[in-house]
Amino acid sequence: MTDNNHDIEQPEGRVPKRVIGTPSPATGTSVLGGDERPGDRGVPGVVPQSEETARKGERIAAFCFLLTLLGGIAFIVSYVVFQVGDIDSARTSNVALGGSLALALLSMAAGMVVWVRLVMPKYNMVQERHTMASDGQTREYVTETFKHGVDESGFVKRPLLRRTLLLAAAPLGLVPLVVLRDLGPRYSDFPEKLRHTVWGEKTKNGKPRRLVVEGTGAPIRAADFNSPGGILSVVPEGYEHDLNALAKATLILLKFRPEELKSGTNLNWTHDGIVAYSKICTHVGCPAALYEQTTHHILCPCHQSTFDAADGAKVIFGPAARPLPQLPIAVDEEGFLVATADFAVPPGPSFWERGDAEATVRENGGHA
Repeated sequence: MTDNNHDIEQPEGRVPKRVIGTPSPATGTSVLGGDERPGDRGVPGVVPQSEETARKGERIAAFCFLLTLLGGIAFIVSYVVFQVGDIDSARTSNVALGGSLALALLSMAAGMVVWVRLVMPKYNMVQERHTMASDGQTREYVTETFKHGVDESGFVKRPLLRRTLLLAAAPLGLVPLVVLRDLGPRYSDFPEKLRHTVWGEKTKNGKPRRLVVEGTGAPIRAADFNSPGGILSVVPEGYEHDLNALAKATLILLKFRPEELKSGTNLNWTHDGIVAYSKICTHVGCPAALYEQTTHHILCPCHQSTFDAADGAKVIFGPAARPLPQLPIAVDEEGFLVATADFAVPPGPSFWERGDAEATVRENGGHA
């Protein structure tokens, strides 16, 4: 007798059934070639590729992978050759880097697709399914249940709830528009908006705006800031908590001995050795607030741009393209430090200033 609880043994010579999703039997162990693959002929559900098709797919895939290699090399070469110094060079660099990377990725993807479609065998898989449609009794039950739930919810019977719900949901359709609007001003407005800060504005009583200590809001008396090597983080009076204003107007205040200041510093914009520079790095806008007293170097911690504070905050190392802008300062009748004017150049990343300069050149018919 045969036990029905055990699988019936397969006759010798009969190919066993394969589990759906498993690879076909193979005796070779080499991935890159060298062992002869017996093939999949005779295995149920497997349709091997013809040798001609497989060789054609192999050549096409290999060509795609070679394009990937060339694209990768072109990306590296482009990164080294096309340096960024102005708008035109940045545009050229972006095209070269983007084009070579796109070629590499697309070629790799195309090669993989050709490999799978033309080289690897195909499998015919069949999965048995029962009739998907429900019987009439089940459909009637679902319909009645849905109607019963609608009646219990009161959505139909109670128009006040229905109307107020729809009214409340209507503004949600405007959320994407608000989010998109909050991305910022148009590109063409950037140079103009970044050129002006609140330092150029007078207070309500028409007086110059005072410099106050960031965090405490205390005004700074010049006589009290008398230790050479001292540094303060400074914000404009009246805008201590306005993040939009502080993003452009935050300063670092430094105290020097008169003999330490070099020609790059505008002495007419200083007071008794006190110099004010923008705290916003001219590379990508990080706060440049690390100060080395012995060398008078200002360091941006993000990408290590280094500025000589004693020489007009000129760039001496790193990717920043221009000095930190200097703010003209003086003292009022009470001896507190005030801004006498706005920055002469836009603070922050130099990309916007270059865009503004190009716009000015275009407006002047090509003359700076």
